[in-house]
Amino acid sequence: MPAMQEVQLQSRITCPQCGFQREETMPKDACQFFWECPSCGALLRPKPGDCCVYCSYGSVPCPPVQLAGRSDCCPPAQG
Repeated sequence: MPAMQEVQLQSRITCPQCGFQREETMPKDACQFFWECPSCGALLRPKPGDCCVYCSYGSVPCPPVQLAGRSDCCPPAQG
């Protein structure tokens, strides 16, 4: 039986504008699309091809990417 993959919930996000870094706790089952830098006020958004700010600016990708990979992250809502 394969071992369960341990998901890391802590990621150090770095502001590309001023270099400020902060350890943040990521949501377990969602992507975070915005992060406001507490130092310079820059509003970060994901880079093209990334699903969230943690995948773009964090030291650890978001939990959905850790578990399923980039192609399965944050699928469009079914409606």
